[in-house]
Amino acid sequence: MALLATAISLLAPLFLILSPLTSYTDQILSIHATHTSAGFSLDIPFIMLTASILKIFYWPGARYDVALLIQAVVMVGVQVVLLKVALDNRPTQKDAGPFQGLEGGRPYKFWRWRSQRPYWEYLALLTLALLAFQTFLQPGPSSSYTQLIGYMGLAIEAILPIPQILANHRAQSCKGFRVSVLANWLLGDAMKMGFFFLAEEGKIPWAFKLCGIFQAACDVGLGVQYWMFGDESRDALERIEKD
Repeated sequence: MALLATAISLLAPLFLILSPLTSYTDQILSIHATHTSAGFSLDIPFIMLTASILKIFYWPGARYDVALLIQAVVMVGVQVVLLKVALDNRPTQKDAGPFQGLEGGRPYKFWRWRSQRPYWEYLALLTLALLAFQTFLQPGPSSSYTQLIGYMGLAIEAILPIPQILANHRAQSCKGFRVSVLANWLLGDAMKMGFFFLAEEGKIPWAFKLCGIFQAACDVGLGVQYWMFGDESRDALERIEKD
């Protein structure tokens, strides 16, 4: 048990830092190669960008493990690229799939804008607002503000799989969602759970642990969906075998 804990304490931080790259690079390349983001939930970059920015501003007060801070910074960079590629390759209204009714369904068309500019304005305003609060409040580790943005960021990140689960359910397919992303999510959950619960007392706030458990359960549900619906390549293989 002690050997396992040592191995996880050494490997998990490196894995967590690299996980944004290993999780989303294949998705970015796939969208760029196919020139369509149909099947990919645009809410994923929204959730991860919002959560990661909040986590970055959570660190000065909470002083949680530095590996998790670096992961949040790397995640922002990766998700900015993913958002740009997804927006540049949005499907037309005719074959929009999960993007059908892009302008409707949300107050003020939030995160369903046709123009790209409001997406970047939202991210800039969120960052500037948090920077202003951090500057004027200068919150400590036990302050209500520190706890609020910490739990907000982690709770938002915990619901990451839900938009993709809903998109898959509506389409009755996992087409457009890369299995490499799912595999990295599941592997990441395993590493995070080991890192969170085997780390020394007080190193990882309970906010990380609770939200990590919820996200892991959602990722397992997404895995069940993938097993039920499959993807385009698996369906094509089955058709070849039948023929």
